[in-house]
Amino acid sequence: MRASSLHLPQFTAPGPDLPIKGTSPTTTLSRRRFLRQTAIAATALGLPSVVPASALGADGTIAPSGRITLGFIGVGGRGEGLLRAFVGNPQAHVLAVCDAYADRQAKCKQIVDDHYGDHACARSGDYRELLARADIDAVVIAAQDHWHALIATAAAKAGKHLYCEKPLGVSYEESRAIRDAVRQAGIVFQTGTQQRSEGSFRRACELVRNGYVGRLQRVEVGAPGPSYRPSYRGSLDPQPVPAGFDWECWRGPAPRKPYNPGRVAWPDWYLIWDYCAGFIVNWGVHHLDIALWGCPELAQAPFELECRANYRTEGFTDNASGWRGTFSYASGLQLVYTDDGKQESGCRFVGDEGWIRVDRPGIWAEPERLLEIQLKPDDRPLHRSTNHGADFLTAVSRRTAPVSDVEAGHHATYFGLLADVAARLRRPVKWDPRMETLTEGDDAARLLLRRPMQSPWRL
Repeated sequence: MRASSLHLPQFTAPGPDLPIKGTSPTTTLSRRRFLRQTAIAATALGLPSVVPASALGADGTIAPSGRITLGFIGVGGRGEGLLRAFVGNPQAHVLAVCDAYADRQAKCKQIVDDHYGDHACARSGDYRELLARADIDAVVIAAQDHWHALIATAAAKAGKHLYCEKPLGVSYEESRAIRDAVRQAGIVFQTGTQQRSEGSFRRACELVRNGYVGRLQRVEVGAPGPSYRPSYRGSLDPQPVPAGFDWECWRGPAPRKPYNPGRVAWPDWYLIWDYCAGFIVNWGVHHLDIALWGCPELAQAPFELECRANYRTEGFTDNASGWRGTFSYASGLQLVYTDDGKQESGCRFVGDEGWIRVDRPGIWAEPERLLEIQLKPDDRPLHRSTNHGADFLTAVSRRTAPVSDVEAGHHATYFGLLADVAARLRRPVKWDPRMETLTEGDDAARLLLRRPMQSPWRL
């Protein structure tokens, strides 16, 4: 049905995107040859190989413009920010917007129409209408977390490439469903973990992965949590649904509860279990992703996880507020994951020869000379992206993997979800990332890996 998005101001939208090389009219022939050759090569390598519909001319050849057509599902604060970034990229062309709020539809349609100088942008409250359009190549999803799995799996089945905000759902089952649907469809998927497109995060991970802090002993991740409080202070009784807002479709697969502005206010819905697993997942996914990028062993080796958390009780809020979790590995490696009141925000990699910490404000190290190191020719660099949106469009155009592919998004998502599972059980759980399974016989934990959806919604 329909979906929308509310804004989390700490999330930085991509800046003005850069055009993909070789797209001017004077390079049309080389571009046609390039896309045909890369499509063939991608098939041989098992990479996505479908040429965007909008890049094909009437005769089936590559059209001169080669623009990637986009639809946006969820155009609240975050979705609008993404829309403004993508609409300015000459390699993209926005065709439609979708949201449960009529005023958001109208506002974002106007943004698009004003940019292109026409009235062609379609608006809708039903994401299925957008996905049914054959002329849309890719979809940007910035709806509430409890909608991600349903929309993303439907989009993948429709053959749409995906830029999807994090996390990949509100349960492990939902995250896995997205990953599996993307694999089966062979599409490009960019997770909205945009820190991978910021130089300081890439540099920290490159230095760690190439051994410049020595043997890694511990990774520390801190994420915002308790500092977020509900903004709504009114009555908790049911209230009339405002004109122009489709509450039933905003709610969608979540439990059937009467409308109240406290359920949809910002940041309130992030703090309500029905719509979000909490910042232990939603915010934590950003820094957990960097931990896994800098130390792949974390997502490759079995671990035991113990976590303690306290849960919100103010108004409608009820998901995790503060937490402390420890992922322990047979090698002696540990991942210590807490809210930022218990340790510094960001990600710190601690080795036997020094440490490196990175967060959005900057990068630090001990000894400080670690930050002066330049990679050697035999070192392994990481995927270089300086703009998350542009990286996605490049991946779609060239049939390559983006910097934050679906595998990375899935791992970072379920690490936070597993921490919440352990906290709710109040005992350790054991997990094998290679098989993505809990210790055999842990039925209580297994039940927490999924969430029921209200009929008629199902994955």
